[in-house]
Amino acid sequence: MKAAFIFSGQGDQYPGMGKELYDQYEIIRDTFEQASNVLNYDMAELCFTENDRLDLTEYTQPAILTVSIASLRLLKEKGIEPDAAAGLSLGEYSALVASGALDFTTAVDLVAKRGKYMAEAAPADSSKMVAVMKAPLATIEEACQKASAYGVVSPANYNTPQQIVIGGEKAAVDYVVDLLTEAGVRRMVPLNVSGPFHTKLLEPAAKQLKATLQDVTFGEMQIPVVSNTTAKVMQQDEIKHLLELQVKSPVRFYESVATLKELGIERVIEVGPGKTIASFMKKIDKSMKTTRISDLKTLQETTDLFS
Repeated sequence: MKAAFIFSGQGDQYPGMGKELYDQYEIIRDTFEQASNVLNYDMAELCFTENDRLDLTEYTQPAILTVSIASLRLLKEKGIEPDAAAGLSLGEYSALVASGALDFTTAVDLVAKRGKYMAEAAPADSSKMVAVMKAPLATIEEACQKASAYGVVSPANYNTPQQIVIGGEKAAVDYVVDLLTEAGVRRMVPLNVSGPFHTKLLEPAAKQLKATLQDVTFGEMQIPVVSNTTAKVMQQDEIKHLLELQVKSPVRFYESVATLKELGIERVIEVGPGKTIASFMKKIDKSMKTTRISDLKTLQETTDLFS
């Protein structure tokens, strides 16, 4: 049965993430130490203690990547290898590490910079993101077009057919909410995020990331990686361009899952601290068997499937 690893994105962080595995496995501890040496701060302290930094984008992103790659290395140590990979936004960087295109130390440095660029591009107090539930996609997109007269607003995450996240400037997002309410949409949930990710407001971050990526060397991908931006398999010569676009373009997650299925993937393993992807998979395609690894219990459940 062909398996894909799908890696956690921003928002799945929590104090204590990865600690059970860290206490049990040397390969996890080694990965945290590598991250600490690159970033010049204690990654274990950041992830395991109550602090004000873990929810700041420039710290959140390398922390989640570290937990994800530590878990990836543990799975590989136990003989579990992916046939393909993808990630939810930030998770795409972990997917590239899994493919062999990026080494971990380069990736953790890169996402720390990415997080900083994103945090500086559009402060949270001037923007807003809202998850729209169970509304026709055409209705959401039409409302965003109408509200564009009030500022930047667009779909930012096509998470599942029943959950589309919109983002942009506050006045424009609020007008979309008004239009959707008039159209009969009943459930819309404001998100507690630090910026309007995956919208045009992140253009400054995309430009900075493009410059940074010029100095990054990507190796040949050994397995297919599905891009958030195109929902298609990345080509080697377009990695840098797609990573630049990804910051300011919508995440097409449920279309990416469809592409994995076309590749013959029958099982998905969510790798990283969260369970967001597992919950999305139940709403996207229940025929794809889904498990995850974030602690000792889920590690055991996952390894049992491959024994």
